[in-house]
Amino acid sequence: MELVNGRPADETGRLEKEIRVYDLLDSLGISYQRADHEPAMTIEACQDIDKLMGTHMCKNLFLCNRQETDFYLLLMPGDKKFKTKELSSQINTARLSFANETHMEELLDITPGSVSVMGLMNDKENKVQLLIDEDLLAHPYLGCHPCINTSSLCIKTEDILKIFLPAVHHEPRYVKLLGE
Repeated sequence: MELVNGRPADETGRLEKEIRVYDLLDSLGISYQRADHEPAMTIEACQDIDKLMGTHMCKNLFLCNRQETDFYLLLMPGDKKFKTKELSSQINTARLSFANETHMEELLDITPGSVSVMGLMNDKENKVQLLIDEDLLAHPYLGCHPCINTSSLCIKTEDILKIFLPAVHHEPRYVKLLGE
């Protein structure tokens, strides 16, 4: 596993949705470092990637209300435990649960294990509300997948908040999760 600057020199065999992430980041002038690796399905699998990048991989959770009418992408520190009750009270939504794979693909064009803030570029109708745990704001860089879990990106937190999110028309809502 090697850390390189920017997009892959050879894009052969890469998915279109991954290439679209690089295209968007490049068009916005956002610099990033990238590492290719074996599929990283869990936050635990990302620990070696974190060490290589010197960053903090986010835990990205795709959630919905009981009626499956409201959808949320929660970014939180990978080492925090998620408690639905704690978040539900802050966003006034009862019975939060993990959204199913069908909604994930429909709304964000991503599959389980690849959930990432980058998926918001595919949410053209703004059906997904971005929730960010305030503790992530203390990290100068965030790690995320480019809509596929065989690569990881290291991007300045400020670039995600001030350039990427406005470009994809998503405004974050900040939450404070205590975890344990």
